Amino acid sequence: MLTYSYKARNTATGEQVKGMIEADSEGAAARLINEQGLNPTEIKLNAAGFGLAGLLKNRVKARDRVLFSRQLSTLINAGLPLLQALRSVNDQTTSKALKVILNQVTSSLEAGGTLSDALAKHPKVFNQVYISMIAAGETSGTLDKSLDRLAIQQEKDADLVAKVRGAMVYPVIVMFVMLAVVSFMLVKVLPQVSSIYSGFDGVELPLLTRVLISISDFIIGYWWVVLIVVILMAFFGTRYARTGPGKEVVDKVKMKVPPVGPLFMKMYMARFSRTGSTLVASGVPLLQMLSITAEAVNNVHIARAITVASNKVRGGKSLADSIKGDPNFLPLVPNMLKIGEQSGSMEQMLAKAADYYEKEVDNQVATISSIIEPVMMVMLGVVAFIIVAAVLLPIYGLAGNSQFTG
Repeated sequence: MLTYSYKARNTATGEQVKGMIEADSEGAAARLINEQGLNPTEIKLNAAGFGLAGLLKNRVKARDRVLFSRQLSTLINAGLPLLQALRSVNDQTTSKALKVILNQVTSSLEAGGTLSDALAKHPKVFNQVYISMIAAGETSGTLDKSLDRLAIQQEKDADLVAKVRGAMVYPVIVMFVMLAVVSFMLVKVLPQVSSIYSGFDGVELPLLTRVLISISDFIIGYWWVVLIVVILMAFFGTRYARTGPGKEVVDKVKMKVPPVGPLFMKMYMARFSRTGSTLVASGVPLLQMLSITAEAVNNVHIARAITVASNKVRGGKSLADSIKGDPNFLPLVPNMLKIGEQSGSMEQMLAKAADYYEKEVDNQVATISSIIEPVMMVMLGVVAFIIVAAVLLPIYGLAGNSQFTG
């Protein structure tokens, strides 16, 4: 049961009334309010009525969305009416956040709306690709097939993203370990070295040792400044990355900087091909497919290139010729598109391109893992050498000093 807050007017006295009521859906809440002799003017889902799920109602996990798509596809294919199928899926789901959304979707359908319009009210859960495919399925009477294609597309996209993230985990962990080791040496070890050598008058420490001791003294004396600077850099860096210019820089780095550049490019090509194949298979018009795919790729430079290609297609040029030679696309994509356009099998050719690039992502992840490990080991070795040198160089310098030998 969900909790709703409402405003209503008493039909007998005309008095404005506020209250809360528990019901399975917004429609059920309206019926219960009417039974009390009240005419509801506003009904809102109360977040406090379902705890944390209220805060996370737009944060449905990918696997829950995939399971929802598959279950709904199976039930519709079995001949169940849409509303009954939705209620059945709602009963089976274990996600409280998804339950809240499905209750709202059911209420919208009961009021005479379409499934695509009802899902479109939750853009953080159901993106434009999802909505367009549902709308195409409703129009063509193949909603079950559209849902099944969506489940496959979401599974492959989630798997692709997981592989790319997995490739980034190892270097991030090593960097954190490196920072922790360096911080420990600067804060705990070097101050002791400094106190030992301070007893030798007239002896100048090597430059490397003096620099690291100065850094150590600053961190110990002004740690709060360092902490504030790090927090501010992280905060403003994150905010800048979300702005237009910032996202352009981040996306360009993803595409060009080795060794992650080739990996991200192949991921973008796989996402473009898979999304395009899924939309074409569902009967979405080509220009609409390009518009949706530009958003789904999640890279401003490739999205801009898709928009330019879309304008060329609108002018009568083929899609393959529109993107051929564009540096934002790898060569296989226009080649496969050309074959698909000539043979009338664009859906299959895009799917083959997606399969190819998904396998290439696997290979690239393995390559990056094999490259990053020795590189990180070398970096750790260099850092360790610098710190050890800063500690030992003064000893060799003092070895010939009379104060030390005497």
